[in-house]
Amino acid sequence: MPIRSCACGGRSCETSCPKEESFLESIDAIILADEPTEVHTDGRTIVANSQGVLLDEHWDAALGEGDSAHYGEAPELGAFLRQECRQFDVVLVIAGQDGAAIRELSVTPDRERTEKESVHVTGDNDEDINKPRRGAYSHNQIRRRVDEIIKDNARSVADFVDGLITDHASDALVLAGEVQGRTAVKAELSARAEEMLHEISEGGDGDEGAEEAIDVAIRTLVTRLAEEREAENSERLGESKAHGRAVEGRAEVEKAVERGAAAVLLLDDAEASAGEAEIVSAAILSSAEVGLSHDPMSDGIAAILRYDVGAALAD
Repeated sequence: MPIRSCACGGRSCETSCPKEESFLESIDAIILADEPTEVHTDGRTIVANSQGVLLDEHWDAALGEGDSAHYGEAPELGAFLRQECRQFDVVLVIAGQDGAAIRELSVTPDRERTEKESVHVTGDNDEDINKPRRGAYSHNQIRRRVDEIIKDNARSVADFVDGLITDHASDALVLAGEVQGRTAVKAELSARAEEMLHEISEGGDGDEGAEEAIDVAIRTLVTRLAEEREAENSERLGESKAHGRAVEGRAEVEKAVERGAAAVLLLDDAEASAGEAEIVSAAILSSAEVGLSHDPMSDGIAAILRYDVGAALAD
């Protein structure tokens, strides 16, 4: 149930609230606080039963319909899932000659991004490429040594990035920073990292203007990626319908989902359909994926099937 200030009571509830004390106590334990917290200005999606809290995740209620609470057999996850489908895990690399600042971000087109603490990655060398050198080194020797240090730093950055995108299944890699640093890091990236790479000209680390420019560029990128993801879902639905492996409309989708025939459940990207909660719950229990589509669908819901319609809907 998407919720901001309380678990039940008042006009925030859309239906009557449960009377079981154990149910209420489970919610009270994680909602009620002496001082206002993020939950009072933003929101969380909470699913609970008499056994306790089953799900407690952030949800940006401030951007939606405001406070709401639901009580029923199936959890109301529509708003939360729509946000999750538009969320992208991004690895941001702000490159320089001395390595790179690397951040892990979670970004959606229409909400504040969240991020883990920045990590600065550099090579094993302990030389400062900006420190004046004395002695008999020629200019060319100094230049070659600087290039070696930059390349060593870039190689370490690329190795670190490969570990992140492998371990965390990131959606996108964004490379920013000054030109020489970006070029050096890009040359060391693995084939997999290159496939998800998006290079932006904005740069700098710690400069407020550059930070704002990077944030705008990333949000623009994520907006485009979200649109492309929905367009791919719509295209996949159309192709599946042409081959008799997709259904639209509540009645047929519900039947296919209940029989475990749905491989992907597609929801309207804006509006919840009637009976959506029950269909979503059944789809998740049958290991179906959940995605969004911007194109019109009968009753605002559709399913791509694991096998042909005749077998999926046969009585």
